[in-house]
Amino acid sequence: MEDVFLPIVICGMLFIGVPWLLLHYVTQWRRARGLSIEDERLLDEMHDLARRLDERLQTIERIVAADDPTWRPGDAPARPLPPEARWPGHA
Repeated sequence: MEDVFLPIVICGMLFIGVPWLLLHYVTQWRRARGLSIEDERLLDEMHDLARRLDERLQTIERIVAADDPTWRPGDAPARPLPPEARWPGHA
């Protein structure tokens, strides 16, 4: 009985189990390739937040430019960080 049962189990695993396993994971990979609805919603929220932050930055730049006519956006002098603000191990 065992001489017949073992080859049947092995053939079943080879011809049914392995293809099923491969097709299952191929389907999972295809499904995961696109953005989920939650990912799209999060991306939209982040886009709106970035747009609002950009508007705020432009407003601040206009206010600073009105207070100091010699100031222009992007003219901030490049200063080295003080030693306490640097990460340990970085020069």
